Amino acid sequence: MFDYSYDGAMRSYEQSVARLGVGLIDILLIHDVDAFSHGGEDNARRWFETALDGACRALGELRRCGDVQAIGVGLNDVSWCRRFLEVTDIDCVLLAGRYTLLDQSALPDLLPTCVARNVGMIVGGPYNSGILAAGAVKGARYNYTTPTADVLDRVSRIAAICAMYGVPMQAAALQFPLSHPAVSTVIAGAATPGEVAANVEFMNFPIPSTLWKHLRSEGFIDEGVPGIAGRDQ
Repeated sequence: MFDYSYDGAMRSYEQSVARLGVGLIDILLIHDVDAFSHGGEDNARRWFETALDGACRALGELRRCGDVQAIGVGLNDVSWCRRFLEVTDIDCVLLAGRYTLLDQSALPDLLPTCVARNVGMIVGGPYNSGILAAGAVKGARYNYTTPTADVLDRVSRIAAICAMYGVPMQAAALQFPLSHPAVSTVIAGAATPGEVAANVEFMNFPIPSTLWKHLRSEGFIDEGVPGIAGRDQ
């Protein structure tokens, strides 16, 4: 059930604090105000207007009172992130699946806007629903659905290039988003303690700059992506 009203946001905050057992929340996000989640642009627009008058106002009050340190939105849609940035005073954006080795649609407009406004970008879904972790295998998912033949081919080619340099594709997928100055952190989903440990290893895996250059030359990294350097062994 979606409830972006002022009262709904406050109830959600109070229940979260009770469950977490903490007195201060680092970041509070409004999630899924976009066409994908609500079945079209018209529905999303109505929820957006409700959120502006309700949830955004509630989060702003919590931040001013010092109960919450930062507020933002968590979305899968670049255009709806921009709409929030245009009319609200948020601190951060959690964007899933739109700044990865497979999808860099946040690069041309949203990420520069975040830099200009000092809004931190939290990149979610760096594995694009798992395919950049599992590889082009049966049952792999891309953006919550079955991948097309083109996506499977691109993943296979990315994996082959990574293998040439002795780098796990997962390491490249996790570290790539951090090259942009707008990106504050990357969230990698994990279902087990073993996956958490593996993600830590992938994040710390040394990646030579030649791998990034190779991926760029093959068209997997946009020419406009800044900061690609790598940590040579």
